[in-house]
Amino acid sequence: MLEIGTRAPEFTLPDQNGVTHSLSDYRGQRVVLYFYPKDNTAGCTKQACNFGELYPQFREKGAVILGVSKDSVASHKRFEEKYGLPFTLLSDEDKAVIQAYDVWKEKKNYGKVTMGVVRTTYLIDADGVIEKAFGAVKAADNPAQMLDALG
Repeated sequence: MLEIGTRAPEFTLPDQNGVTHSLSDYRGQRVVLYFYPKDNTAGCTKQACNFGELYPQFREKGAVILGVSKDSVASHKRFEEKYGLPFTLLSDEDKAVIQAYDVWKEKKNYGKVTMGVVRTTYLIDADGVIEKAFGAVKAADNPAQMLDALG
């Protein structure tokens, strides 16, 4: 996980509509950047839907939500449409951003060791500096936790 107080790594990724977004596009706003393993899985769906429900409150606090996984643009589009998600989902198929943010880790599942995205959320301030970092978050609780972190 990246350290609080360090500059968040710059990136440019396509969203669920194929439109590219760079972190620098959001200077002047706080960014909730959350990394999740896979579209349409139980935990990831719960996390995304909870972010969606709280989205108006995030906007009231001037924050932008960006979800990142290694799923394709097309997968993100289906995920967004199926659950009516009101925020941006970014596709990082080559895992460059996932690795830059240090969330590609060894995971153990039923004794089997694999590599994958560890559910992690960063709060990035208006100047592009990591304000808060939460690793191995609980999917269902993370959106409320992040809203609280915004103060």
